[in-house]
Amino acid sequence: MSGAALGIEIVVVFFLALFLLHRYGDFKKQQRMVLFGTLLAWYLCFLIVFILPLDVSTHKTVIFHVCEHILCSYFQSTQHVCYKPWSYIPDGIMPVFWRVVYWTSQCLTWLLLPFMQSYARSGGFSITGKIKTALIENAIYYGTYLFIFGSLLIYVAVHPQWRLSWYELQTIGITAANTWGLFLLVLLLGYGLVEIPRSYWEASRQGHLLIKTYFKVAKLMTEKADSEENLEDVMEEVRKINESIKYNHPLRKNVDTILRKCPVEYQEKMGRNMDDYEDFDDKHNTYPTERSLSKLHKQVIYAVQRHNRTRVQWQILLEQAFHLEDVAKNETSTSRQFIHSFAPPEPVGWFRRYIYTPTVEWYWECLLKQWFYRILSVVLALFSVAVVWSECTFFSTRPVLSLFAVFIQLAERDYNYLYIEMACFITIFFLCTCVYSTVFRIRVFNYYYLASHHQTDAYSLQFSGMLFCRLTPPLCLNFLGLIHMDSAISHQEKEQTAYTSIMGSMRVLSFIANGFYIYYPMLIVILCIATYFSLGTRCLNLLGFQQFMGDEMTSDLIDEGRELLRRERRKRQRIEDGESRRREWRERYAQRDEIAARNRTSMSEMKETNYGETLNSNTNRQAKYTRGSSQTGRDSIELLQDAETLDFNAKTLTDDPLQSEPGRHAGGRYLSMSSSRSRIFDDV
Repeated sequence: MSGAALGIEIVVVFFLALFLLHRYGDFKKQQRMVLFGTLLAWYLCFLIVFILPLDVSTHKTVIFHVCEHILCSYFQSTQHVCYKPWSYIPDGIMPVFWRVVYWTSQCLTWLLLPFMQSYARSGGFSITGKIKTALIENAIYYGTYLFIFGSLLIYVAVHPQWRLSWYELQTIGITAANTWGLFLLVLLLGYGLVEIPRSYWEASRQGHLLIKTYFKVAKLMTEKADSEENLEDVMEEVRKINESIKYNHPLRKNVDTILRKCPVEYQEKMGRNMDDYEDFDDKHNTYPTERSLSKLHKQVIYAVQRHNRTRVQWQILLEQAFHLEDVAKNETSTSRQFIHSFAPPEPVGWFRRYIYTPTVEWYWECLLKQWFYRILSVVLALFSVAVVWSECTFFSTRPVLSLFAVFIQLAERDYNYLYIEMACFITIFFLCTCVYSTVFRIRVFNYYYLASHHQTDAYSLQFSGMLFCRLTPPLCLNFLGLIHMDSAISHQEKEQTAYTSIMGSMRVLSFIANGFYIYYPMLIVILCIATYFSLGTRCLNLLGFQQFMGDEMTSDLIDEGRELLRRERRKRQRIEDGESRRREWRERYAQRDEIAARNRTSMSEMKETNYGETLNSNTNRQAKYTRGSSQTGRDSIELLQDAETLDFNAKTLTDDPLQSEPGRHAGGRYLSMSSSRSRIFDDV
């Protein structure tokens, strides 16, 4: 089993990163380079988080080697038996693994992802144009790094007493990157430690959650109208350029590229108004340049992406609001069966038919879900308190005040490696949840926004990858400091983990190791207090950014959202009523068509029967009037010799005029073929 845990976690983490990327990104429309860069950044960061507990437990197996040596020397005097844990990783694997993962993530976050971000956001029409735009945008970015690095080298060269080796320069670079990451880490962690337990507590209050949803509906409606107006303005500019640049203009291929990025309905409108027979030289107009077309291309991509995102979010928010209103109505139901206002768009599967029945759904939505969220909120709040306490006291080693360090040391005494791994995993998973969930929640206007259901743009995906790569290494170092596994912070002469050996000794910069890394995390207390009292939300509300502040502060938007939701409900109800009426008419006409088809079948059968009887009667009559060959020949001769005009007023009719006397006049013998007029239609 040596190394099996490492291989399993590598595979599991890959599929976890792939699942999240599929949820937020769009595999069909976005560029492969953007998806690959984001997937690699997320995968490496999640890998560091999941593998670090194995590194800690492997480090603790040094106790196993010491204990094994003692057993070999004093086998007669000891009764303790040491065993190798199933997740033990052989020596030499973890240092190489951490070195590859760490430096790959740092190259991504500081070099490749910024360039790829500018490349994906560029409005160029060719690869060369996009690369040129990306290099120009990142010139200041990379120039700053080169200036700092060059100044550092000059400073070291001027002062020979420093005598910094390559290892020490590498450690200084790692320390600078971790310092920047720790500065942002404390801000995000202070927000997440309070907001995550509070969000679950508010989710248990159905009334409060419904009011907040009304506020979101009104706010999203404003954003949706703004995105539609922005799209109309951009499409108007595209229409003007499409009409001015004709088919034989050199920039026409760029215009066609822009048109392909437009929605289908706008493409059809613009395609109908084109006059391809006109030449661009016939009229002396001012034509746009390639640079202006690139700018317009960028605006089209942004406007279409924003419009699609708001449209999808509007539908999702409406479904959530309708569901919350259904929960409020079903809470007073005496039948204890959950009734939905609208039928689900998808057919009911076996899970909802046999397991998640309406009765089970009622008990979960109206009774159990609230208590589950409350219990979960209390547990998460206790974890948050433990983290805040440990962040303020992790530098104290005698006595040990950090709660997580106490738990690890208790497991170390009993040689319980499984407990060490589980305690480390739960702790670092909670820290990562607080930090990463804040990254997924924050929104910097419309430039950075992670939206689910495949609605995140390329810029936001790569920016999140940059943040993850910069936040994860200092987060892991902070975790190791909480459990007293970082000798640079705990000041204890212990065997270092493979991760801390790659990070280097922070004692090269003593003012950072002994000052910033110890006292700066204490600011998390102030940030938690500010988040608890919603100081940031209140400041944004004062600056004009609408934020949810309760019933009284945002009553106008809540009423507006309620009215918008009522309007959408009536609209959807009319649509469903129309569909039901059309369905009823189809079923009714289907029954009529079935009856008519059955009648037609029976009538055709009756006609076939009558036709058979008619054939039989004609056969019998033909046999009745059959004569000999001589008689038939005589009749034929009479017909040929009869040249007189037919007398239709003849009064004498015989049953068989052909058998009349030879001297009698033959006129009028074709007036009737039967004995009387009343029997003319008997055979019909």
